[in-house]
Amino acid sequence: MSESASKAAVGSIVWTDLTVPDADRVRDFYAGVVGWKVQPVEMGGYSDYCMNEPATGKTVAGVCHARGVNAKVPPAWIVYIVVENLAESLKRVRELGGEVIDGPRTMGSNTFAAIRDPAGAVCGLIE
Repeated sequence: MSESASKAAVGSIVWTDLTVPDADRVRDFYAGVVGWKVQPVEMGGYSDYCMNEPATGKTVAGVCHARGVNAKVPPAWIVYIVVENLAESLKRVRELGGEVIDGPRTMGSNTFAAIRDPAGAVCGLIE
């Protein structure tokens, strides 16, 4: 993830990614369609990708393989929303009719989880 959630306001969106079975193909699709530049991220035997704005090089999204720690993540663009307390938010997800579909887990200094809301939409929560 490009920004530590601890530096962002609660309720803000700090990351967007897409997890799919064939990240190489989808990486090339978005590079060709929107012009993103690709930066590989070594994942231990394969690479996921940071997708960067062509003019600035700023990382704006990730494209990941649905394997390893990402095997349970559905193939949809997922936004990650900052919460104050991830454990409490995941408790509220369940109480309010949602489902925790992946996590919580840690990457770098961020702890996050993917959830499904009562309507079936998926997003990430990050502390």
